[in-house]
Amino acid sequence: MKKEEKTNVMRVLDGKKIQYESHTYEQDATLTGEEIAGILGEDAKKVFKTLVTQGKSGAYYVFVVPVQAELDLKKAAKAAGEKAVSMIKQKELLPLTGYVHGGCSPIGMKKQFPTFIHETAEGYEKIFVSGGKVGYQIEVAPGDIVSLIRATFADIVS
Repeated sequence: MKKEEKTNVMRVLDGKKIQYESHTYEQDATLTGEEIAGILGEDAKKVFKTLVTQGKSGAYYVFVVPVQAELDLKKAAKAAGEKAVSMIKQKELLPLTGYVHGGCSPIGMKKQFPTFIHETAEGYEKIFVSGGKVGYQIEVAPGDIVSLIRATFADIVS
């Protein structure tokens, strides 16, 4: 039996003794979040994507939103206490977070940035976030993510 490959996200969760379930799927960076939810057999409302932004002040912020939703930059800026926020360029993602596009997780980034999770996550016992690598998803209680990375629930989608 092949030993499951542990991602940095899984090592962080294991180290903090946080319960989670890992799910893998055929690695394909072209899959949309909705397609990944379908592969997992889950409601897309429970599958979240991680977006990294930069505020007008120069500070970075992380927003975790349902895959079928769009981040509302005005609401995101308000949640972060910024005049405005904008998405970072894809080439900036790996050096900043340690993650590639399609495998960015709010857990285990190189540096912990202020993180906001869309408020609908509070209504679910478990949500899915990237496992830190393309092809990996982690199913975890949203409250565990909040306490682990000191995230805040907020209204951040259009």
